[in-house]
Amino acid sequence: MIPEMWPANCDMISAEVGAYSMALMSISSDGNFRAVSSPHIAEPLAAFLQTDLPSQNIRVKRQMETGVGSFLRDVDLMTAGEIDADPIYDAFLRPIGLGWTAGAIFQEPSGSTLIFDLLRKQEFGAFTSAEIARLNLLKSDLARASLMTTRLRFQEAKSVTSTMASLGLPAAVLGESGRCVAMNGELEALAPRISTGWGDRLQFQNAEANKLFQSSLQQLNATRSPEVLSLPVAAGEQTLPLVIHLVPVRGNARDIFSSATIVMIVTTVGMPGPTNLSVLSGLFDLTMAEARIARELAFGRSVDEAAKALNLSVNTVKTHTKAIFQKTGVKRQSELTALLSGLSLPSL
Repeated sequence: MIPEMWPANCDMISAEVGAYSMALMSISSDGNFRAVSSPHIAEPLAAFLQTDLPSQNIRVKRQMETGVGSFLRDVDLMTAGEIDADPIYDAFLRPIGLGWTAGAIFQEPSGSTLIFDLLRKQEFGAFTSAEIARLNLLKSDLARASLMTTRLRFQEAKSVTSTMASLGLPAAVLGESGRCVAMNGELEALAPRISTGWGDRLQFQNAEANKLFQSSLQQLNATRSPEVLSLPVAAGEQTLPLVIHLVPVRGNARDIFSSATIVMIVTTVGMPGPTNLSVLSGLFDLTMAEARIARELAFGRSVDEAAKALNLSVNTVKTHTKAIFQKTGVKRQSELTALLSGLSLPSL
């Protein structure tokens, strides 16, 4: 059930059947690949997933066509000639001394497809029927474990929105294609300005904000750069303007069991109260020194004035300011002021 233990689990399962490695790959409904694996295959596997080779894997298609749902060998799904000519074996497996595979496919309730894939060194020959039988004894345990791990990640997504709620911040965790995985009551209270529509996808009542939101989601899903986007939502007749912060989930925070790709946080422009340093630091990964400088700049103070107030050199403040702009996704001080307006803790 513990996501961090899966690499070691992959090693242990490999050892049970004389495999070199095992990987667990997830294919979302959008065709995105993510993977966790035995540690020693992780780097080659990551390079493999960056190519178009995964889309050429005829083993996956044929295994799904069988409808069996159990472990099968490559020699059960392909002819010897097909294995010899297969681009995955030629470009990925054989150059690192591997030559045989076995695997199983499970359909995950969220819509993702989970693939267990074992690799074996060329000189050891194909997996035997007895070894496949051994893997199939583990099949139901592997399916339950992967399902429970996914559910644990879902609970973590709910915890994110609950934590934001304790700070008075409406928030949601978004998955593939902007699907809302979890949201807190504070965000629900903003309906109809922000609501969920078809397919649990967020939508904005303001047409211009909705267009900008959809464009931003496409931009974040298409890039691996750790940027933060902040989007304005115009005020209504009786409502204050909002700022939408889209923070992508990157690196170790996102594994194949996590459906979260973006954390969305909403702040209301014009709320009274000083910007809270802990909220600043947590939302944008600022150091405390950067958070203090950001708060001074948000008050409208110049770099010189901020340096004097914090007893720092002007060059130090300038260096930190560059980092603040990069982490918050703004390009000028006026944008930072608008972005940070309202990031205060609620009165308790």
